[in-house]
Amino acid sequence: MTSTTPTGRKVTANLNITLDGRYHGPGGPGDFAAFVPYVVTEVARDHMNRMWQGATTALLGRVNAEGFMGYWPSVADNDDADPRDRGYAKWLVGAEKVVLSTTLTEAPWERTRVVNAPAAEVVADLKATGEGDILVNSSASVIKALLAADLVDRLHLMILPEIIGGGQRLFDDGLPATKWTLAHRETGELGEMAMVYDRLR
Repeated sequence: MTSTTPTGRKVTANLNITLDGRYHGPGGPGDFAAFVPYVVTEVARDHMNRMWQGATTALLGRVNAEGFMGYWPSVADNDDADPRDRGYAKWLVGAEKVVLSTTLTEAPWERTRVVNAPAAEVVADLKATGEGDILVNSSASVIKALLAADLVDRLHLMILPEIIGGGQRLFDDGLPATKWTLAHRETGELGEMAMVYDRLR
């Protein structure tokens, strides 16, 4: 990793969470049954469209990278897809992608590189070069590591009006104390809330 002066790039992160702060259900990391009704609403799609504006790099964990690779390229090529979904898909396909993994030996996608290093080190390296925001979309393990290192500058949260009682939480005990300001909020017809918070430094 290089050690140079930061360029001013910001780290933005996006995750859907329940009222009890969980990003998947009690059935394990693939349990998103409670989330499904909310992620295709008008508010959710506008929220997704908002989050990638200004970003030039996607920072992903391995599981998300492999899942995204199997889904978003087809959306980018689908003329019938919602324009907001297609906009994000086209951005993701064309953006620089950095995948954090200890197991991958080759990049799973074009314009992608695999890095075996802690998230905080990778972000420090990315912030020292290039321009545009660095977006961590739905890669909870990466977001949690960056929150622990106080490296998230903008947090996009979709808060879903359900308590599911099991599954992993985004905000673990022991995080550094931080202050945030509300930059945007929107409520959907199902009670879902799109919230954007900026880190006060």
